[in-house]
Amino acid sequence: MWNTFRTDEYDGMIAEPIMIPSANGENVRAYYSRPLTDGPHPGIVLIPHMPGWDELYREFARRFTQHGYEVICPNIYDRFGQGNPSDIANKAMEEGGVHDDSVMDDVKGALDFLKTSTPSNGKVGVVGTCSGGRHAFLAACTIDGFSAVVDCWGGGVITPEDKASPSRPVSPHTYLEQLNIPLLGIFGNEDKNPSPDEVNQLEELLKKYEKEYTFYRYDGAGHGFWYYDRPMYRQEQAMDSWNKCLDFFDKHLK
Repeated sequence: MWNTFRTDEYDGMIAEPIMIPSANGENVRAYYSRPLTDGPHPGIVLIPHMPGWDELYREFARRFTQHGYEVICPNIYDRFGQGNPSDIANKAMEEGGVHDDSVMDDVKGALDFLKTSTPSNGKVGVVGTCSGGRHAFLAACTIDGFSAVVDCWGGGVITPEDKASPSRPVSPHTYLEQLNIPLLGIFGNEDKNPSPDEVNQLEELLKKYEKEYTFYRYDGAGHGFWYYDRPMYRQEQAMDSWNKCLDFFDKHLK
């Protein structure tokens, strides 16, 4: 939980960009943060949102590490070139977006990296916001080896067939029966993608298939309410949901 450390504890960390092998055999850039304390440590794969592999996500990685996690945030937009994160994200959007298969390969590579890191406790969670939340849900359903998943306002988890695209050919919810790990969902009730009705639809499916899940829905918050660098930030809702996220991962990964 937030601010629960002891003032006499050592909690140093190291954080740096590295190269990791993707599941398809390519090498991709990733941001790797980990504690300098003795392990073993649990791991988290942090999937970036559509604004790109940006400074905010590097801060998110270090925040999780501050709470005892080894974190890999893969640059899922690596294949669109190098440069300013916003420019690369715009290029990705102009080219139709990053393909789900490519993201899943990078997430699987990040999972394998954390599983074999030293000292790992063998448990890894996956989390993302916005499109990264959608990707986290998809990864939890289609990649074996995760122990818990957090979907933060992932739009498009339920996508109508007529909204499919070459980069997103299949709606993630169609894999829901394969989900076999606990899911935490964090949503704003003023969001439009996903809307409260879409969150209701997802919850009904989770109930239908008897999946283990917990949803938190926040009044007064819309999309991206963790993003303190934007007007959408909501301090009270953000910190409450950060605590719920940390508590959830502590329960299932530590």
